[in-house]
Parts: sequence; C-alpha cells; structure tokens
Amino acid sequence: MAEDRTLRVRALLDSVRAEGRFALTAPEGKVIADAYGIAVPGEELATDVDEAVAFAARFGGPVVMKIVSPDILHKTDAGGVIVGVEGAADVRAAFHRIVDNARTYDADARIEGIQVQELLPQGQEVIVGAVTDPTFGKVVAFGLGGVLVEVLKDVTFRLAPVTPDEALSMLDSIRAAEILRGVRGAPAVDRWAIAEQIRRVSQLVADFPEIAEVDLNPVIATPEGAVAADIRVILAESQPVARRRYTRDEILTTMRRLMEPNSVAVIGASNEQGKIGNSVMRNLVDGGFAGEIHPVNPKADDILGRKAYKSVTDVPGEVDVAVFAIPAKFVAAALEEVGRKNIPNAVLIPSGFAETGEVQLQEEIVEIAERYGVRLLGPNIYGYYSTWHDLCATFCTPYDVKGGVALTSQSGGIGMAILGFARTTKTGVSAIVGLGNKSDLDEDDLLTWFGEDPHTECIAMHLEDLKDGRAFVEAARKTVPLKPVVVLKAGRTAAGAKAAGSHTGALAGDDAVYGDILKQAGVIRAPGLNDMLEYARGLPVLPTPQGDNVVIITGAGGSGVLLSDAVTDNGLSLMEIPPDLDASFREFIPPFGAAGNPVDITGGEPPSTYEATIRLGLEDPRIHALVLGYWHTIVTPPMVFAELTARVVAEFKERGIEKPVVASLAGDVEVEEACQYLYERGVVAYPYTTEKPVAVLGAKYQWARAAGLLGGGS
Repeated sequence: MAEDRTLRVRALLDSVRAEGRFALTAPEGKVIADAYGIAVPGEELATDVDEAVAFAARFGGPVVMKIVSPDILHKTDAGGVIVGVEGAADVRAAFHRIVDNARTYDADARIEGIQVQELLPQGQEVIVGAVTDPTFGKVVAFGLGGVLVEVLKDVTFRLAPVTPDEALSMLDSIRAAEILRGVRGAPAVDRWAIAEQIRRVSQLVADFPEIAEVDLNPVIATPEGAVAADIRVILAESQPVARRRYTRDEILTTMRRLMEPNSVAVIGASNEQGKIGNSVMRNLVDGGFAGEIHPVNPKADDILGRKAYKSVTDVPGEVDVAVFAIPAKFVAAALEEVGRKNIPNAVLIPSGFAETGEVQLQEEIVEIAERYGVRLLGPNIYGYYSTWHDLCATFCTPYDVKGGVALTSQSGGIGMAILGFARTTKTGVSAIVGLGNKSDLDEDDLLTWFGEDPHTECIAMHLEDLKDGRAFVEAARKTVPLKPVVVLKAGRTAAGAKAAGSHTGALAGDDAVYGDILKQAGVIRAPGLNDMLEYARGLPVLPTPQGDNVVIITGAGGSGVLLSDAVTDNGLSLMEIPPDLDASFREFIPPFGAAGNPVDITGGEPPSTYEATIRLGLEDPRIHALVLGYWHTIVTPPMVFAELTARVVAEFKERGIEKPVVASLAGDVEVEEACQYLYERGVVAYPYTTEKPVAVLGAKYQWARAAGLLGGGS
C-alpha cells in the first residue's frame, strides 16, 4: 500500500516537473491527498459550465467553486473562489464570474477549469501544513486557520515526520488550545482526526524531499472529523547541497583529541608581547598544560624557552591540535601542511573569512580540511578552554576553575562575558569553546562530546544560527536524558517567511520554528544571556524534583505574591495545601500570619519559625520543591537565615531527602553574602529579585520533564 501511494505521487510530481511547473493544481493536490489518506471533500473538475451544473447537482446541496489554474497560486486574491453556490442558475453565474475574475487578474493565465467541491459543514477552521526550513529541513505546522491565519499567527511547529503522540501534542501547543476542547457550549472537535491530518502531511513531505510547502487551509474540524477544504502543494526549485556528516564514533574520536590533547602546535607562535601567537603560547604554558607545546614560526629558533619549528611538518611525533595565530591569507598554505602532518584538529583563531565577505577564502580552507580529514574549529574565534586538561588555548584571559558546566558561544564578545560571569560567580567549568564562523565543527559536534564527557554536568550554548538543525536535534535528544542543555538563540526575526508561497510558509518565521523545535528536542531556551548563564550555573546545583508540588514559604507577603507570579510564569504548579498540612504549618506561624500557599510566616519571626517551616516543607513527601522568600530583619539577620537554611537542607540530604530549594532574599547589602553562602551549599539564592530563583527552578523542571524524570513530556 505504501509503495503504491509512493509510485502514484512520484509519477504525478515527475509530470509536473516535466512541464516546468512548481505549483500543483487543486485536482493534482487531491491525487496526493487520496494517496496519503488526507481527508478532503468530494470534488470534480468542470471544464465547461454544463459539467459544473451536473457536478453540483450530484453533490445535492451548496457547493464551493474554485478556479483551477497552474498560473494562479492564490485563488482568493484572484477572485477565484465562491462559497455556498446552489442551484443551476447560480452555478452558471458563478462559473462565468470566476473565469472573468481570473482573466482580469492574469490575462495570460492557463485555465484548466473550475473545481466544484461539496460545501463542508461549519466547524473550527485550523491549518495543517509543512515547509522546508533552511535550518531544520522538513517541518510540519499546525494552528488556527482560515482567513485570519496570518494575522493571529497562532501556530506551532515540529520536525517532520511526527509520531501520532507528537502530532497530538501540537494541538495543545497553540495559545487557543482550549477552543479545540470546546468553549461556551460548543462541542470539542475530533482531536485524533486533526492529529492524523498532521501526521499524514508530515509523512508526505518526509517521503518526497522535493515538496517545499504543503497547505491544508482551512481544515474544518468538527466532533465527527477533520476535512481539508483546500490543499496546496509547492515544489522546490532546487535541492540544498547535503552537508558532510560524520558518525558518532568519528565525532567522539576527533573531539577527544581536541579536548584532551597530548600535543599542541601553535602556528604563528611569537616572542613579541601583544601578538596573538604570544598570548596563546603564554596561556598554554602558564595554564599548566602537561602535554607537549610546539611553537611554529619560520623566523624564530626559540619561543618562551621551547624549540621553534619552521613548519608544522618539522614537529616530531604526533600532534593532536594545531592552533592558528596567523593572518587569514596564510591559513590555507599552513593548513595544507597540517593535513600532510595528519593532525586531526585545526583551531582557527584568525578573522578575515566569511564574516568579512571572504566566503571563497573560507570555502578554500574547508575544501583543504575535508581533503585531509582535518576538523576545523572556527575561524574567527577566541580559542577554547578545556579546564580538566589544564588547556587554555586562547589569546583571552586565562580561566582554570574546574567544574561541571560546559559553555560555548558563536561570538567572541559573548565568550568573554561568559568568562567574566564564571569568574565573578565562581562557576566551575569543564570547557569554554568559541565557534565563530562554524566552517566545520559546530554545536552538534560539541553536544555529542559533552554528552559523553564525565566532567560535564550541564551544557549552555549561545548561538546565532545552526548549520544543521536536524543534527543538533539528534545530538540533543541523546544528551538531554543525561544532562541539561541550555540554549540562547540570538536573532528573533521572521526573515525566512518573506518569500513563502503558502500560508504555512508565511507563518514559519525563524524564531517561531527554532522555539518549537528546540523545545521538541528537550532543550531549555534561555530568554537572555544572563538567564543562560544563571541556568547553567544553577541547574547542576539543584537536585531533580520528584513531582510538581511547589510550596512558597515567605517572611513577606509582598514577596509571596511576586514569587507566586513567578511560579506561574515559569510553568510551575503551586501546591494546593491539604487541611492536615495547613494545620501543621499553622502550628509554627503567628495568628496574623497566613497558611495556604504561599505560607506567610510574617517578617518579625525569629530564626526558629523559618527553621520549623522549612523542616516541615522538606519532611512532607507531598511537597516536591520549596521557594523561600526572606526579608532582612534584625530579629533574623541574613547570615542567620542562610546558615540555618543550609544546615537543615544538608541534614535532610544526609537522610536521603533531596528537594530543590531556591531562595529570594530582600534586604540590605548583607543579603549578597548570604546568597553566596547558600548557593555554595546547594540552595540557589539571589538578592533583590523574586524572578531569578524561580526561573532557575523552572528550568530544572523543564529539563526533568524533557529527560523523562518527571512525566508529562517537554
């Protein structure tokens, strides 16, 4: 059956291509719909007015009449659609009016006839479609449809093909999801019928890569089913050049030698202070790298006390990494030598390639690298840090605080912001890697490595684009069940929608597609740079929650309200406190306090009240996470609060009870020291903000769901 439908569609697409066309007519679209089981109304193609009358009579009720022309893509714009036509006289009049409108719209348009289609019953109009995204390839879309589709833009995307469950999840991912469940007495639509339309369209475009766009708009959804009133199919004018792909084992082998090298050569090493080659050499030497460091400079015999070589080919033994610190115009020739030396990795610090318009120069080095099997990092980067290997291969400031966070950035400036944040917050890192132009190595290579790296507990990536979105998603899906992946995607534009030939294409702005598909991959998307860094810092600190019940304990009612807002904003659930637990909390708080959730212990309470309520929150197994709101009083000073909280959390941890605890501290400057004290002891705490601690907790929950540790999916 599947083979039969493929042959039918293949023959049709080949014939359309043979005619030099890229848009299918409505009857051709119906052939595809029938082949893939996409539900469409009964319809016939009338080549003259008498046929139109006969077909309309056969349907026995009102019909829709539409122009059929390979030269008119947007039928409504051409006045080529009339709805609700009934009776022979009206059918004749509508036929002539549609043809006249089409002639006025485009005098040279070929008119193959008028499509006579049975009128569907009233229902909820939705859109199901697919586009070819430049980053992610075939992407399926769903949203509210009809004439307002491009105004409301309430649409969601997934990689195609989708599973039945993924298709069903799309119905709950739009803002107007409740409409589909029935509102104000209206019945719910047949959700499975819509999901099946989504799945079938996604399979169609996965089976036929030459299909660029598909539109089912509107799909009329009712309690009895979902039928596409119109189907539009557009073919691609050309196919993208396939990117060279590497196996997982090949990636891991290369990345291991890059991140854990035994020998590094610095091409362009220098004794002259202020030169990049001098800075790289100093960082490698001063950073304590235990492997061999080989300076390469044709004009020097000795650099920083190490023998210099005229060419990298003169370096004895195997070399794992060649770091380039020479001008762009000399890179190609030096890369040839790296290739002949069988060095697997070249780290290209120089700028002056594609980012400045020198695309051909970049293509040249990529060709050389592929010919010799050299993987390229860069060009146009600050280098990289592999702290557990004491490797500081960069011209920027050194950093050697070892930890579990791997950080990457496409931008050098962002890379330095990462470095400064890590130093200020004492965040231990496993690696900091610059990607620059990403001529070869990119995020999916790094994700593959960091996913396996025992030193890395959390991965945070700043990116402006993805070269191969599908490879990234594939790597993320393997990594997320093991450790969180946080992404800051810069550039929230809809430029990709400008040249679209369908409603779906017009809706597929870059950011909309990125947002949905990164979520589908289980990635945590950070709204800003500081958020990305705070998530990366905090996620390894917090234990994984075991359920959804979040309880706020606060000494200030105002903080409690703001913390409640933050809980809701971050997709978390405030626990409904059962009567017995409510009574237990009331035993510790004054009569003018408030139990419920938030638990308001009021501001003048002594340390014992904070301690008793925090203990109760950790003790009760129905509570899964605590949000603490503290405000500065002399009765309970900041460090007293911090010490008691850390002590109680540590005590429960020794008893095998670990729950995520975050805290917001309001007060004078002493709260800053208290927050640092708490953070170092497993409580994610921030001064002067109610939003940040809850956002980090929300990110932890998002990862736990995506990793399948909490249930409910991502």
